[in-house]
Amino acid sequence: MQVTWHGHSTWRVTVGETELLIDPFFDNPKTDLEPSDVDAPDYVLLTHGHADHIAHAGEFSEATLVATPELVSYCQDEFGFEDAVGGMGMNLGGTVECGDAFVTMVRADHTNGIMTENGASGGMPAGFVVSDTKPTQVADEESTTFYHAGDTSLMTEMREVIGPFLEPDAAAVPIGDHFTMGPAQAAVAVDWLDVDYAFPQHYDTFPPIEQDPEDFAREVEAAGSDAEVVVLEGDESFDLE
Repeated sequence: MQVTWHGHSTWRVTVGETELLIDPFFDNPKTDLEPSDVDAPDYVLLTHGHADHIAHAGEFSEATLVATPELVSYCQDEFGFEDAVGGMGMNLGGTVECGDAFVTMVRADHTNGIMTENGASGGMPAGFVVSDTKPTQVADEESTTFYHAGDTSLMTEMREVIGPFLEPDAAAVPIGDHFTMGPAQAAVAVDWLDVDYAFPQHYDTFPPIEQDPEDFAREVEAAGSDAEVVVLEGDESFDLE
């Protein structure tokens, strides 16, 4: 599995021959790419409907959409998506097969007005756990699993469900504070998840969420986690094995 960070919360995840693009938003200072520079993914995964997560979804409308039914309906009407997993999207707790990947939608604690308009709801916000094997209660040492936490606060779901049962090897967690967790709470999340690698995301895009990722690294160490904090440059890739 290879993961590539395009800044903010935008990730490209390659599992075998399958390409997944999460929360496409290229108007951020960490990437040098335009949406037209990006190879078409097989699947587009949307955690929620805020503009800084779906702004460029329409540039990839030929892909199969993975999102809540409410957000799928909006994206079909506004962006021209025709295909969605299950025909209408998925919901929290579900696992779907996406080519060579398995995608589980998990809870995120956040708000979810579509394009930040309070009058339109996108259903529950979410995170995604992407694995190269189907998650079961039988631990699989050969599997590789990446958790995209979406926009979330610290929640015990990470300690009670996502960590022990979905067993992510790596997690991308927001550290920007103000709208999501900051470095200290994100470090607790990393410890609860018991991951090998932790990637900071959702920071430095605009003034309220400016952060030094080294502060996050220090907080992870202080939390007692053994995770390696990997601070990627924009458009940089990392191989998970």
